[in-house]
Amino acid sequence: MNEISRTRTGRQPEQKTNAAESAAAPQRRPEMRVRPTGPILPPSNIQGNALMVVIAIMSFLACLTLGAVSMVRSTASSWESQISREITIQIKPDDGLDMDKALKKAKDLALTFVGTKSGTVMDDAATARLLEPWLGAGLDLKELPVPRLIIITIDERHPPDFAAMRDLLRSEVPQAFLDDHRTWVDRLVSMAHTTVLIGTGVLILVFTAMILTVVFATRGALSGNRHIVEVLHFVGAESAFVATEFQKHFLKISLKGSAAGGALAALLFATAGFLQSQTRATPQTDQATALFGTFTIDFMGYLGILATIIVIALLTTLTARITVMRTIDEIDLIRSDPARSEGLAGG
Repeated sequence: MNEISRTRTGRQPEQKTNAAESAAAPQRRPEMRVRPTGPILPPSNIQGNALMVVIAIMSFLACLTLGAVSMVRSTASSWESQISREITIQIKPDDGLDMDKALKKAKDLALTFVGTKSGTVMDDAATARLLEPWLGAGLDLKELPVPRLIIITIDERHPPDFAAMRDLLRSEVPQAFLDDHRTWVDRLVSMAHTTVLIGTGVLILVFTAMILTVVFATRGALSGNRHIVEVLHFVGAESAFVATEFQKHFLKISLKGSAAGGALAALLFATAGFLQSQTRATPQTDQATALFGTFTIDFMGYLGILATIIVIALLTTLTARITVMRTIDEIDLIRSDPARSEGLAGG
């Protein structure tokens, strides 16, 4: 009994001590949860959507003009290369002239010059096909004094001496006439340069209109968010922080708009090139190809479209940053001298 009572009396102080310690220990607070912060600027509003549409339209027009200029320049270069790659020897029929012998002799003489690659004598069937649009089908060349042609392929980078070739042909085959297409090449080069120059001028005008439109549209969209700039500045936010937030916001808008316009222009060129390739045998497509060339742009054209998208995005972002910094400077100027607020508001 004594041991049991001592044991009980010994345990009671320990239990009291543990209860006192648990009561004295501070209670754990619940974990604090940070509320997710929302964006400073609204992700989408009327001003932002309108700016995105304007940027998409101007990007589409700029990329379309750039692609058209690239297409014309490539087509003109192809025309020039095709014409300057060949020369023609024309032999007029004459009494007592052995035409076949004269054709072979003129061809061999032309191929002796450095810069010539190959020669082809157009036969009667090929000559008749050339004259068919004017004289009709079923033409008998033996009944008409029709000149015969020899096509000589030359090295356009290192052409032969045309003057010496012309003199040699004139002395050996008096009925031969050399046509190096220089007149046509000069006219084509002049026309191509004029077309590219006009297209470049139109491209400059479109880019200028695009720059002005994007700048004014960005400033208009920022004017609707001027109160946000004022609140952030009044609560102590640094100018660089405010400008960076607006810069990120308008960079997203400009990238979406310019990418949409550029992608639409690229899709238009790709679709036109595909349709042209599918209908190449039709007369309409052949005439359009002969006049305008292929409705496709090369890799440099698509690279130019990508560069246009980047330029528009950077331009919009830079405009947003400059406008925000100017707004903050105006706020500081008004706070330092409230009398100037009327002048800034009126300006």
